[in-house]
Amino acid sequence: MLRRQQLARRHYPEGTRISFRISILASGSTGNCTLLETEHTTILIDAGLGKKELLRRLEALGRRQPARVDAILVTHEHSDHSSGIAQLARLFDCPAYLTEPTHSEILRMYPEGPVQKMERVEHIHAGERFEIGDIEIHPFVIPHDAADPVGYAFRTDGTKVAIATDLGYMPELVKQHLREADLLILESNHDVDTLKLGPYPWHVKQRVMSRNGHLSNHVVSEYLADAESFDGRARHLILAHLSEQNNNPSLAQISAEEGLNRRTCDFSFRGTLHIASQRVPLGPFEL
Repeated sequence: MLRRQQLARRHYPEGTRISFRISILASGSTGNCTLLETEHTTILIDAGLGKKELLRRLEALGRRQPARVDAILVTHEHSDHSSGIAQLARLFDCPAYLTEPTHSEILRMYPEGPVQKMERVEHIHAGERFEIGDIEIHPFVIPHDAADPVGYAFRTDGTKVAIATDLGYMPELVKQHLREADLLILESNHDVDTLKLGPYPWHVKQRVMSRNGHLSNHVVSEYLADAESFDGRARHLILAHLSEQNNNPSLAQISAEEGLNRRTCDFSFRGTLHIASQRVPLGPFEL
């Protein structure tokens, strides 16, 4: 049976090794930021929050500011993923990792901003693995209307975390990178009927529904139902980047559950389903 629950802090026996700790500080169209930690390495994925809001979100989770952040990884240049990059890189005195086309587009977007003075920038390439501390990182191409957007898969100590938001459909390559994830953060952006009847101009609706737009609840449900696409092994499945205008947590959850409940007993999903929020942080998840 599919389990649903509010995440509670799990108490591990003293001496238990935790491979990853994941805190989703914000997820949505006005700001995205996820904190990924191991015993030795701390990474921020996306920088859609400023310093004050990031620290407020950490406090809401009962967390202090990290003693250090080793890197900020950016998925693409849209402001809800990149607007705080210079401020956070300065706060933590750490480099930013992003593709060269994404970096160029951010420089174009903020011609007078502090991003122009960022000195510690590392260019990455989709399909080329790299390491930060004890984390192996696999950037992969996603279909979105940005210069060079990527998703990320992270591995350490035999544990995998995968993040794929802001993509218009699910290519086979993306599905491959999401397999074997112990924690999966996946976009479930909009309900198609709500979007069609909503206040957006038609050209914006077309963009959202396009193959370079955002994943709908229905597409996610179909993916989750297909055991050949989604292996179902995730301990935590997190629906993310929900539109506040064209979706709501109940719709996304019901749609995802419908897909998961269509799986056969041999391939049933035994993890927990969670909904990330634009306004309320979620976590930490410990693997």
